[in-house]
Order: sequence, then C-alpha cells, then structure tokens
Amino acid sequence: MSVDEKTVRRIAHLARIAVAEDEVAPLQGELNAILAFVEQLSAVDVTGVEAMTSVTPMAMKKRKDVVTDGGRAVDVVANAPETEDHYFLVPKVVE
Repeated sequence: MSVDEKTVRRIAHLARIAVAEDEVAPLQGELNAILAFVEQLSAVDVTGVEAMTSVTPMAMKKRKDVVTDGGRAVDVVANAPETEDHYFLVPKVVE
C-alpha cells in the first residue's frame, strides 16, 4: 500500500495537525515506511502462537468472591451530620 500527497493531507486533517506544503513529502515517505513495516509483520506466520498481553508471564491476582457487610458501617457514617442505626438521615423531599 502506498500513500500519496492527497492521503497525507487527509490524514493530517483528520488528526487535526497543521502540515505545511514542504512537510507533505517527508511525511509521505514516513507513512509509506510505516506501512511497509506493517506489511512485513503481516507476513510472519503466527499459527500456534498464543496471544500475549505482556512480554512477561503474569497471573491476575484474584480474591474470593464473598459477600460481606464490610464491617465498617460506623466508619462509613462517621462524618454524616445525622445517622440512625448505621443509616444516613436526610430531610424528606417528597410528600
């Protein structure tokens, strides 16, 4: 795939980048080099290779899925202006 000057201008417009006329040709060369590299990558045979999310093997830390009350109800309502039995008291707004 090759990028022409019109495409360079279009990409610059979509990226909201101001590109002067004398910068179009160098950008065209850079974009063509990037696309050539991507084409090289697509030629690599990756059958049987497991997808990776990192270059180092990692195991996700998991905790047991247990429902608890948190045991911190007193701490949660400690700064509330008014509470009752670990609930926030608020003024009635609907009659």
